[in-house]
This record gives sequence, C-alpha cells and structure tokens, in this order.
Amino acid sequence: MGEKNEQIKEMGAMDLDNGKRKHHIKLITIIGEIEGHEAVSGNTKATKYEHLLPMLAEIEDSTEIEGLLILLNTLGGDVEAGLSIAEMIASLSKPTVSLVLGGSHSIGGPLAVSADYSFIVPSGTMIIHPVRSSGMFIGVMQSFKNMEKTQDRITRFLAKHSHMKQHRIEELMLNPTQLVKDVGTLLEGQEAVDEGLIDEVGGMSDALNKLHEMIEMQKRKNNENS
Repeated sequence: MGEKNEQIKEMGAMDLDNGKRKHHIKLITIIGEIEGHEAVSGNTKATKYEHLLPMLAEIEDSTEIEGLLILLNTLGGDVEAGLSIAEMIASLSKPTVSLVLGGSHSIGGPLAVSADYSFIVPSGTMIIHPVRSSGMFIGVMQSFKNMEKTQDRITRFLAKHSHMKQHRIEELMLNPTQLVKDVGTLLEGQEAVDEGLIDEVGGMSDALNKLHEMIEMQKRKNNENS
C-alpha cells in the first residue's frame, strides 16, 4: 500500500487491477505544465517527461499491464517534450484511452489525441493556438520558418491521430475572434467532438469501459491469430 501511495504522490500514476474483469490497467496523469529541458517554477504543478518516458517504455515491455488510461488536465508547455510523450503514447502496442478533464490546451492537444480513443468531459476544453516563443528571439526569416515547421509538426500529428483535417486545424489555430490576448480557438467538450478532434464526450466510467472493451478485442484478435 505504501509503495502505491508513493507512486501516486511522486508520479501521478497507479495500477488499476479490476478483480471482476481481470484486466491490469495502468493509470497515468498529465497535469499542469509540460516540463521540458528547463525546470518550471517550484510553485507550478508540472508533468516531467523524464518521468513519463521510462514509465511508458515499462508499460510497453510489461507482460502484466494490458492497457493504459491517461487523465489530462494541462495548460500545455514545452513543445518538444509534449510531442515526445505524445509520439511515445501513439507508438504503444497496447490499448490506450485518454480522458480530458479540466482542459488539454496547446501541446496538450497532441497528448489527448495520441491515445487510440479519446474522451472529454462535457465541461472540458481544448485550446488550439499557434506556436509561441519565449526568451530571446532573433528577428530573421530563418526563425520564422523554424516556428512554421514546428507548428506544422503539431498540426500534422493532430490530423493523423484525430478525425480533423490539417487545413481545418490551421483555420482554428489562426482564428482572431475568440481569445482575448491571442489568436486561436477554444473548443468545449461537445464542440471538440463535433470538430473531430476528440472521439466522444464522456467521463471516467465511459473511459474505463471503453478500455476494457478494447483489451478484450485485442485478446480475441491475438487468440485468432495464434
């Protein structure tokens, strides 16, 4: 019990072992700011990619863990770190389901859609906006082109792992009418589903039921092929 509590405290993760359905599921949380190469403020809740990447590798290699549930409530953060986590989740061979709770903004978008199936609660939100730069910025054309390339990587990932077209994502990203201090678009729960970014509006029970269903489907498929 102490080890489980420590895992929740330090990593925001735990094992869900349902006795009735006998599926071993790993739960991870992606909350606060996605921390990159520089540590965020000590007062800021953060998700550290150096914690998540080894954990995801362990999930893939485990003979016991059968599926992954990801809970998201993030304002975004470091693009490179966020994309690396999203690519890692998308590359897992085991069934994965994500659930957006408060919000999954900015680079949180790719993290939400990286799972095989995604849910968002009715009050949940997604914000799509252009790539921002902090710190020193050299005002030359190369800098602008590099930001364009980074933005293209994000929109291509979103399009590949959701039901949205890349041109529609770019339209919402450059929308000047919604956000007070930025261009972009805020999508609430049902709107995110209607746009094709998220698969379904639902909550915890929906996400768990879907994941158990996907695990059963994969088991049947493996048995048929063996």
